[in-house]
Amino acid sequence: MTPFAFATAGMIRFGRGEAVRAVPALAALGRRVLLVTGATPARADWLKDALDADGVAVTVYSVGKEPDVALIEAGVAMAQAAQVDAVISVGGGAVVDAGKAIAALTPATRPMLDHLEVVGKGLPLEAMPLPFAALPTTAGTGAEVTKNAVIAVPDAQRKVSLRDPRMLPVLAVVDPALTDHCPRGVTLASGLDAVTQVIEPYLSSKANPLTDAICRDAIPKGLVAIRQIMAAEDPAARDALAWVSLCGGLALANSGLGVVHGLAGPLGGLSNAAHGAICGALLPHGMRTNAAAGEDPVLQSRIAEVQGWIAQAFGGAPDAAFDVLHDWSRSAGLPGLDALGISDAARAQAARDAVSSSSMKANPVALNEVQLSELMERAR
Repeated sequence: MTPFAFATAGMIRFGRGEAVRAVPALAALGRRVLLVTGATPARADWLKDALDADGVAVTVYSVGKEPDVALIEAGVAMAQAAQVDAVISVGGGAVVDAGKAIAALTPATRPMLDHLEVVGKGLPLEAMPLPFAALPTTAGTGAEVTKNAVIAVPDAQRKVSLRDPRMLPVLAVVDPALTDHCPRGVTLASGLDAVTQVIEPYLSSKANPLTDAICRDAIPKGLVAIRQIMAAEDPAARDALAWVSLCGGLALANSGLGVVHGLAGPLGGLSNAAHGAICGALLPHGMRTNAAAGEDPVLQSRIAEVQGWIAQAFGGAPDAAFDVLHDWSRSAGLPGLDALGISDAARAQAARDAVSSSSMKANPVALNEVQLSELMERAR
């Protein structure tokens, strides 16, 4: 067996009620904490009040959009001014990534761009990040167990990663109850992102036996769960999708992603479209493109497995699975690239930029600009 390594958060707590039960562990992270929340900070008042009661001084930083350079710099300045010794995020993927980046950069002495991939120098952090804990409130990114934070760089019109193995959270608390009654559009986009993030590592050129085991179990669960949730609010399906999202984070942190995320990064930087919606729109067409371009029998076998799981979840024949997934996603309300506001010019630029994106390094097939452009044309 080929040797491999596997890295993840220091501690993972999963299950309904774990958010409340984890409060003592969260309070033990530090006496002064930056609590990073979404656009409505009151949704995290339960945790702020619990930490206050435990003698923790809490400074709240509200994140109302996907993180960019200015947002992270403002958070770092707030954390430094409050002299916090830990960071906790309660929110969706953007909130978790923001907190992770702030925890990493608060002790740093170099400018942020020195550490960013692609548009910066990509240098490793020279100081240990602050202890960081994540409590996701959407089932999508799996960012609670990854070692990178995605940050928009408006000057470069790119979304790139701040990445370092020491950015892995010390504590990830995945409580599916925090995702209950998540808005329909957010559930669909983030859920399809979660499914993408167990499919791409399974097809990845960097797949290993442990990520294979995780993904092989999670892919069919995720497909069924997203269908069930979009039909009706279902706590059991919410539990399953939260599990799949966690599995995606575990897998991508160790086996990488592929063409869907290779394109989603540039497309997100060139538009205001939500990351999960972009991934959902691209997913069936990314698989189709890899299937057409790849000759490796192992890859073809795995794609056929995924087609079978799609057929089991949504109906239809396995050889029509990509069309079935595309049609179901659109009927459930997922917009295509045009409706997301992604222009012809943005798609052309993304096809060029994706070739150098970090996610493309693990795609099982080398794809050129023409193939990437054709893929995006089908996702319009």
